[in-house]
Amino acid sequence: MASGFFAVLDDIAALMDDVAVTSKIATRKTAGILGDDLAVNAEKATGFLASRELPVLWAITKGSFLNKLIIVPIALLLNVFFPVAIKFILILGGLYLAYEGVEKIVEYLFHRSKTGHEVIEEKAVDDGSLEKTKIRSAITTDFILSVEIVIIALGTVLTESLTLQIITVSVVALVATVGVYGIVALIVRMDDTGYRLIKYSEDKGLLSKLGHLLVKLLPIVIKSLGVIGTVALILVAGGIFVHNIEYLHHIFPELPPIVKEVAAGLIAGLLAVAIIAGGKKLFKR
Repeated sequence: MASGFFAVLDDIAALMDDVAVTSKIATRKTAGILGDDLAVNAEKATGFLASRELPVLWAITKGSFLNKLIIVPIALLLNVFFPVAIKFILILGGLYLAYEGVEKIVEYLFHRSKTGHEVIEEKAVDDGSLEKTKIRSAITTDFILSVEIVIIALGTVLTESLTLQIITVSVVALVATVGVYGIVALIVRMDDTGYRLIKYSEDKGLLSKLGHLLVKLLPIVIKSLGVIGTVALILVAGGIFVHNIEYLHHIFPELPPIVKEVAAGLIAGLLAVAIIAGGKKLFKR
């Protein structure tokens, strides 16, 4: 009886060692996507009132956990019964990311200035619906990026046992959510931390200087994340297209991969924006 118990413990220990190794490899391979995920979600989690930043971030984080709970079992099942579907899901997700990225660029380049009347009307109509819309948008984008993270993590353990696949993918999904949104929380509360340091030091000494630096850095960080997040959306989308569409993978082999990915993301995004804009006009008519 005792020998059987210790044999089980040995098996568990061996499994945990394998999980540690495979999780490390999978996390390293998804590091690029995790960086993009951080930039995109940090940009989406900003722009709210200070009192609403953490509640909004918590709502997005809960949505991200739910996304992972949906994606992980579906990805594992599809890999067993219908692996070809994973590629099509990735491409559809890439189209959504490309649309979001290019739409931001188009809006920035061609937005029209609002009159005072329009601004007042917009504020009057907004009763929290804008916040809910941004949360939904952030959770949807997180879903697409989570699919990419889970698929890449799964790809590193395809030759392993089903148990090891499940644990490794689950660990990477958990680390991705906790790590990304933990860092986002630190970013969005930079100014609050700065004000606390200034108040604690009575606006004197090294702590006061650090507090002022944090307050001044936050707008710069947010603007930078807006740009980085938009570029990340296009790059991730382009990477999905180039790596999953055979024709794009082999076209223009002399070009650096990053150039092909940016071009693929921009072209797909422009087409998606044009189609959706045309569809909206037809619907209005």
